[in-house]
Amino acid sequence: MITIALPKGELLKPSIRLLQSVGIDFSLFLDPANRLLQITDATGTATGLLVRAWDVPVYVEYGQAQLGIVGYDVLKEKDAQVANLADLGFGKCRLSIAVKKSSSYRHPADLPIHGRVASKFVRCAREYFYKLDLPVEIVPLYGSVELGPITGMSEAIVDLVSTGKTLRENGLVEIATMFDSSAWLIAHPLAYRLNSDNLSVLVEKLRQGSRQPSI
Repeated sequence: MITIALPKGELLKPSIRLLQSVGIDFSLFLDPANRLLQITDATGTATGLLVRAWDVPVYVEYGQAQLGIVGYDVLKEKDAQVANLADLGFGKCRLSIAVKKSSSYRHPADLPIHGRVASKFVRCAREYFYKLDLPVEIVPLYGSVELGPITGMSEAIVDLVSTGKTLRENGLVEIATMFDSSAWLIAHPLAYRLNSDNLSVLVEKLRQGSRQPSI
């Protein structure tokens, strides 16, 4: 039986829709009354694990799940030893650098040397500014990161942006995009290589299903 790690949050519904399109139904995870974190599809062909998005690569890397669906942003930040199989095309957003609109910074290089950048994407931010040859202090924040520049704790933030509405409402503006992100299908490398439980068949179905237009 194939085990699939699914992310809580915005990617859950489209992930379940994609799996339903290939005959696997984990819609019980969408029931507000459900408290189960592990369920088996009615056909008995797959088990689903409902975990935090940031934990999906961990469950796959350690073999508790053969497949997983997770945002590319998480993959970049976690750097887990998993096989990145396919861009599923939903959950599109971008990891951006933003500052107060009233500031003079209009490019990351404008930020002061040893200035502060707040983000939960510590690894991604550190790598970006290292390549820019700009030494900054990365301040780890895991909620309401927009408050960094607002309160003066940081000159900038690195955060996921979809529509940009939250930034605008808080007087912030994007000055650079680090990379684009969307949902990816990942696999445990050895399980995929050995084709455990005919994993390749399901992977191909999911690849094909992700290319179909949404109804």
